[in-house]
Amino acid sequence: MAFDRREFLKVSAGVAGAASLGTLTGCAGTGPSAGGARPKVVIVGAGFGGATCARYLKLWEPKIEVTVIEPNDVFTSCPFSNTVLAGINNMQDITFGYDNVKKVVDKWVKDTVTGIDTAGRTVKTAGGATFAYDRLVLAGGIELMFSAVQGYDAEAQKSVMHAWKAGPQTATLRKQLEAMPDGGVFVMSVPRAPYRCPPGPYERACTVASYFKKAKPKSKIIVLDGNEDIASKKGLFLAAWKKHFGYGTPDSMIDYRPNNMPRAVDPKKMMVGTEFDDVKGDVINVVPPMRAAEVCGMAGVRLGLDGKEGPWCAIDFRTFESLHVKNVHILGDSTLTNFPKSGSVANNTAKMAASAIVEMVNGREPDAAPVVTNTCYSATGMGTAFHVATVFRYQAAKKEADGKVTPPAMIAQKGGGVSKEESELEFAYMDAWAKNVWADTLGLPENFNFTVKG
Repeated sequence: MAFDRREFLKVSAGVAGAASLGTLTGCAGTGPSAGGARPKVVIVGAGFGGATCARYLKLWEPKIEVTVIEPNDVFTSCPFSNTVLAGINNMQDITFGYDNVKKVVDKWVKDTVTGIDTAGRTVKTAGGATFAYDRLVLAGGIELMFSAVQGYDAEAQKSVMHAWKAGPQTATLRKQLEAMPDGGVFVMSVPRAPYRCPPGPYERACTVASYFKKAKPKSKIIVLDGNEDIASKKGLFLAAWKKHFGYGTPDSMIDYRPNNMPRAVDPKKMMVGTEFDDVKGDVINVVPPMRAAEVCGMAGVRLGLDGKEGPWCAIDFRTFESLHVKNVHILGDSTLTNFPKSGSVANNTAKMAASAIVEMVNGREPDAAPVVTNTCYSATGMGTAFHVATVFRYQAAKKEADGKVTPPAMIAQKGGGVSKEESELEFAYMDAWAKNVWADTLGLPENFNFTVKG
């Protein structure tokens, strides 16, 4: 039976069918691909967004020449990386090869992008190669702004881990926690929102506390939060902290301190400085502020709705094309949206962008009323988890009675919701979600042997 892309998107809530609501930025028929030549799409980054987009572009329109540029040998999942810190899983459990993506794309380039010319539509790499494109997809995730924290220089980064890009940093932080004495102090930070994975830091406090409870019961965790309060799933995290780790009592394993943005680090003294005081730890884990990936800066798309330079990239929600630079699409964490910066959103919106690009290179209008979904699970580290699910629907610009124009927006819909409480069943659902999104992103076969514990 033929695979129907439109029906798939409706079923997966990736794109909702609707009539066209106006002219789209950089729509079909405006670029080199409209004249019959094989259209070229270059994708920078092969995470949840880039790898998914590459696979679905080739699935839905094989004539598109897809080039993927990715510096890493393997895909390492940020979701589930906190379970590595808890000793529940190891790095091998959340690390996967790119073999099945490489099989379907036209060119796989293991290299780092060093320059982007959006006028000439070319991308240059450290290896000296130049790639022309009709459409460019930037899926580089986030850039960590170490300079925003005094002392967090290249030397400090050798011992002070952020572990917010899963990989060697995750493994090193786990080793540091293992080496910490019982009765030691783990100091960790939460950057000011928006940042990648809103519940991630609070989940990290849970998973590390679960490890301490078993292996180092006299140890403490100090959470320095740059936000005024817990930024995601507050009630659920507080309930888990109280139930499992004595939060709210004199014996609490977790000391949560809101409005405590790290301003400086001193790796020699093992100190994190805030506006209020200096906090000493045996292990310090500082996550600096974030902005759209470096490649977005190269392409000149780190621009807000007003066209002024900012940390994130304003996009057309219907195509994920930059509002200010034509033929450049931005996926995942780098975008300026009200979506959570999550693996689920990156995977989901990558399919939407792929669908839009397929329509445009074939001279058709992309879907004019897209729907974005997000499902985010958090583990407590105690064999339980909870989730939040949200659906966003596109609302076109409209003129109000007073003459003012409401700009286009993605509106959170009723329903979805959040767990009432943690449960072992939710942990099983989290495990199933992870395996399914990894398989979808990387094209893993049905009989793939996952080793992750869930």
